[in-house]
Amino acid sequence: MTVSIEPPLAMLAEITHRCPLRCPYCSNPLELSKRSHELSTKVWLNILDEASELGILQVHFSGGEPTVRDDLTVLIKHAEKKGLYSNLITSGVLIDKSKLDSFIDSGLQHIQLSIQGADSEVGDYIGGFPGGHQKKLEVAQLIHDVDLPLTLNAVVHRHNIGQIKKIINLAEKLHAQRLEVANVQYYGWGFFNRKNLLPTREQLMEATEEVNKARDRLKGKLVIDYVVPDYYARRPKACMGGWGRRFLNINPAGYVLPCHAAETIPGLRFERVTDKSLSEIWYHGSAFEAFRGTDWMPAPCSTCDRKEIDWGGCRCQAAAITGRPDATDPACELSPDHGSMNSIAQNESKPSQEQFQYRRM
Repeated sequence: MTVSIEPPLAMLAEITHRCPLRCPYCSNPLELSKRSHELSTKVWLNILDEASELGILQVHFSGGEPTVRDDLTVLIKHAEKKGLYSNLITSGVLIDKSKLDSFIDSGLQHIQLSIQGADSEVGDYIGGFPGGHQKKLEVAQLIHDVDLPLTLNAVVHRHNIGQIKKIINLAEKLHAQRLEVANVQYYGWGFFNRKNLLPTREQLMEATEEVNKARDRLKGKLVIDYVVPDYYARRPKACMGGWGRRFLNINPAGYVLPCHAAETIPGLRFERVTDKSLSEIWYHGSAFEAFRGTDWMPAPCSTCDRKEIDWGGCRCQAAAITGRPDATDPACELSPDHGSMNSIAQNESKPSQEQFQYRRM
């Protein structure tokens, strides 16, 4: 099949892996980029120029914690100059009124604020950062006071999924326009801690029921996005809208990835923006071409009527579960490995005496 390649819609700019939080589900690699390996301000400004020329519409500044970098306002301002919609994905714990004002003055248009629980006891325990939850509440109020659109990101798992009703109520209280309830995706530190994070099927069903009730109650007031864990799914999701179709990610060292977890796939070669243009990497990079379109698909994907809907699901997940990145995503009930994935969910969601391992530099 000949693939018509359109410009990417969005770019995730992971400007650092440094972060004061130590979340055990962090999707960043186990081997995090050091500060000395981070791209300079000058290089990031050039990347924003190339992104605009390529046709990208949105830039999402992320990390790690992007606010640890002193040049973030410079990058936001340049994104605004280039006509890019800018979104900040942050834990919020390093933001005060002065810093928030500087982001807004530079042209920031949206903030996604993460929470790790509905209260300080759970939130601070999961984030590994004492006082973090209270600080997030204060920052959310600052965001509301300046009338900046707010999305609340709640990553849920075995240790906090029982708080889902309280999390939804908190999103209401904090005047969020959108709540993203995302079950942990098991890559990076999440995969490393999987057996201490996977919820039980019963927990998931109860949470899903609460989300559905809240969606009805809050329709027109709060948008709730809900991503279930693939380990309990019957069909795969179209990961990032399809491999190399709508999205690219640039990590702190400048490597351009089709998704934020692509480095977990053995054998892929990633190229750096300091060596090739962003356009050349997007249209011709070997990592992007590896699973773009449908020609790479094995059976049953190759003959499935959903192949241009889910685009084969998640390659990182296929590699993690089966060892083969070109295998059918085991989240699909038609995959020969679907039973293995169900067994993992059943066995690893059982209560464990082991403690999860916090993310560390």
